[in-house]
Amino acid sequence: MDGILAVWKPEGWTSHDVVAKVRRLLKMKRIGHAGTLDPMVTGVLPLCLGRATRVVEYLQERPKAYQATIRLGIATDTEDMTGEIIERADQIDITKEQAVDVLNRFTGTIEQIPPMFSALKVNGKRLYEIAREGKTVERKPRAVHIYNIELLHTNLDSSEPEFTFSVECSKGTYIRTLCVDIGRALGVPASMAHLTRTMSGGITEQSCLTLEEIEQLSEAGGIEERLLSSDSAVAHMEKVVLDDPFAARVLNGQRIKLHHADGQIENMHDGQLIRLYNKSMVFLGVFQIDTVKSIFKPIKVFS
Repeated sequence: MDGILAVWKPEGWTSHDVVAKVRRLLKMKRIGHAGTLDPMVTGVLPLCLGRATRVVEYLQERPKAYQATIRLGIATDTEDMTGEIIERADQIDITKEQAVDVLNRFTGTIEQIPPMFSALKVNGKRLYEIAREGKTVERKPRAVHIYNIELLHTNLDSSEPEFTFSVECSKGTYIRTLCVDIGRALGVPASMAHLTRTMSGGITEQSCLTLEEIEQLSEAGGIEERLLSSDSAVAHMEKVVLDDPFAARVLNGQRIKLHHADGQIENMHDGQLIRLYNKSMVFLGVFQIDTVKSIFKPIKVFS
């Protein structure tokens, strides 16, 4: 069984828990997930099955989208509501207009300091392991990109004011930290109250199955019909089609000259990754444009 299984991860499960559950249900070991979600987070978790595990890295590199709720007036050591409260402000006076204005400031490339409670490694040790020892280490700011951020709804008159926003962002963006930084820009402590991943690598909720649905389909023998193709992970790459004789040579490990693509690579650059197909639109794999040797260089070949 090969392909991408889009799972809607439930709250309280780790990404590893989901993988372990699906391995048992499908009775297969070769399964990898594309992008960890914290236990409290729900949403899109793509699982790559069989040979599709070879495209995990490309899925992980693509943008992701979330719907997040920020709670104002409370700061915690984990930057979400699972941690210990380290700061509180009782008087919060924020308007909807202020929220919109601040969110707009966070579009484009921004810098984030990774939270201590994260899986990022420093000197070979994960930050959350250091944090659980009661220690703090210096973390270097990292550049991430916010493609789009938009206010969805507000509850600012509550004793614990909140507002919810959608955000599309690059790999490596910490939404918890984004919530803290948004609060700081508003002049108040803040934490992430809720988070749902609504898109990962182009895969949305509409393609997802719950664990219960996966179990039912597995028992009925219908799970393969719901798998996404391996090449959907690289749909953002340019597509090149080869005539069947040349496509067969590619699968046999032969080097194919760029001119056999009949002008399809005219606007492509050296080192660019492309997805290659035969005339029947069978996915051959990920290849790299090598203008020096004038060949398609194989990166990931799918026979």
